[in-house]
Amino acid sequence: MSETRKANIFVRAARAIAGYFRELKSELKKVVWPSFKQVRNNTSVVITTIILLAVIVAVLDFAFQYIFSLILK
Repeated sequence: MSETRKANIFVRAARAIAGYFRELKSELKKVVWPSFKQVRNNTSVVITTIILLAVIVAVLDFAFQYIFSLILK
């Protein structure tokens, strides 16, 4: 009597975990890392944008503060 049985839960879990790591390894081989020059350029763009937005917010904050101080006097 040949009976096909499912593997127990531990065997199925181990196979699923092993499959996950096989797929993970396969996907990591496809990753293209940016060059140092690209990272440096992108970082400078982000920092410049943050500084510019901080200055804009500060100017607007001081302007609104000044306007409200005139209104409330």
